[in-house]
Amino acid sequence: MRFLPETFIKAQINSFVSSCVDFSITFILTEYLGFWYVASSCLGIISGGGCNFLLGKYWVFNCKTANNSQLIVRYILLWITNLTLNISMMYILTEYFQVNYMISKVVVAVSFGILVNFHLQKAFVFKTNI
Repeated sequence: MRFLPETFIKAQINSFVSSCVDFSITFILTEYLGFWYVASSCLGIISGGGCNFLLGKYWVFNCKTANNSQLIVRYILLWITNLTLNISMMYILTEYFQVNYMISKVVVAVSFGILVNFHLQKAFVFKTNI
């Protein structure tokens, strides 16, 4: 049972690092390059997702599977769902509730990150029993 909290903590650190990549790209593209915040956020989520996958595979779950293509397909399926839900919720909060796009992004990302992502990566993507 000691291993689960360690893995959960690593997953949260991974989520934080990946979110920093995501948020930085979103902010820079929107504020300095004039991209629409939704497009910036999509590119940020994709970049953060790549970082999250690599750290998740090699550091958090220490996954040594020989079949990387299946692992990548499962991750992409999860991340497309994540991207769709994150962007949709961010858009709703920003456009309909007039919340700043970065605050919307933080609220949605933290909610999904803590409540959903770790569990789905553990059970579906990396299929670990820890």
